[in-house]
Amino acid sequence: MLVKLKTLALLLTILGGSNACEEATEEIPLQLPSNLEIDVEYLQNGQVTINFDAANANFFKIDYGLPGQLPVRVEEESVTYSYQTPGTFVVTVQAHTTEADFISDTREVVITEQMLGQGIPETGFESPLSYEGYSLVWQDEFEGTALSEDWVYEIGDGCPNLCGWGNNELQYYRRENTTVEDGYLIIQAKQQEFGGKNYTSTRLKTQGKKSFTFGRIDIRAVLPKGQGIWPAFWMLGESITEINWPASGEIDIMEMVGGNANGRNNTVHGTIHYDENGTYRYTGGQHTLAEGIFNDKFHVFSIIWDAEKIVWLLDDVEFHREDISPAFMDEFRKPFFLLVNLAVGGNWPGSPDATTIFPQQLVVDYIRVFQSNKAG
Repeated sequence: MLVKLKTLALLLTILGGSNACEEATEEIPLQLPSNLEIDVEYLQNGQVTINFDAANANFFKIDYGLPGQLPVRVEEESVTYSYQTPGTFVVTVQAHTTEADFISDTREVVITEQMLGQGIPETGFESPLSYEGYSLVWQDEFEGTALSEDWVYEIGDGCPNLCGWGNNELQYYRRENTTVEDGYLIIQAKQQEFGGKNYTSTRLKTQGKKSFTFGRIDIRAVLPKGQGIWPAFWMLGESITEINWPASGEIDIMEMVGGNANGRNNTVHGTIHYDENGTYRYTGGQHTLAEGIFNDKFHVFSIIWDAEKIVWLLDDVEFHREDISPAFMDEFRKPFFLLVNLAVGGNWPGSPDATTIFPQQLVVDYIRVFQSNKAG
């Protein structure tokens, strides 16, 4: 009888344990994420930072709104993405509990040509057509659909005599990167393999066509932007074919070395290069915008040049001047021709990187040369 009772107790214990296991494996209702919040922050060069958060989310997936792209899993609650083309993109953020269980929401991201450095602004400073005591002696307003005969294209990479144009630049200069339309000269720098280089652009000059000694020069333009981008308006002495550089002299009306750091896209430089009794010298100044960058709107880059000095101005406000009165600087009292170019890479700006958007463009509205009415 005792054996039978023990056997019955054991059986009841087993049955009780079985019921406990069944109770422990009862399904717990799945809790989806909630309160999904998304915020889009616009940066430079087509970059955006997308911040998101949700309660009870184990991970997130994001779709940047590009054709054929699948959502990408991210573990953080913030991502930065670079758009390469203008357009309106619907960004979808998914907050996941499991791979198959999630909630989602969307935000529109609008990327304009201007954000990528490709548009032409409608605003900015504009200089007058006349100044007291000066006469307008030459101008190019870039009307029509072709450059005037005052301009000469420089083609190639500078080789064999000046490979990299003396600065280890990375572009090959071509005619095809220049257009004249709607009253603008547009030079595009492209990421394009040609002539053994990975980039193409344009370099123009008035050498042998137009040269000037002294006066005021105004150039209204919108500059490109981005790491490794190097636009310039400058002048070389006509004597360069006889006595070589720097003894022939160089006047840099405007140079900008692109990049996102302060002192790059928002800063322009004015410099002179010359020979001092057999020694190469250069000196100059710079100006940094109080806000924004030179791609945002039109500015007017100017010099006022006479026998004693060169003054640099931005939007008709002086920011630097150089004394050129010493006898060893006599090259600055002789004729100079104009140059306009958009370089890529080189010793000063460095090479483009992953943040650089191509194509970039230099847009020139006009170039005007005034000379003093005073004799001499």
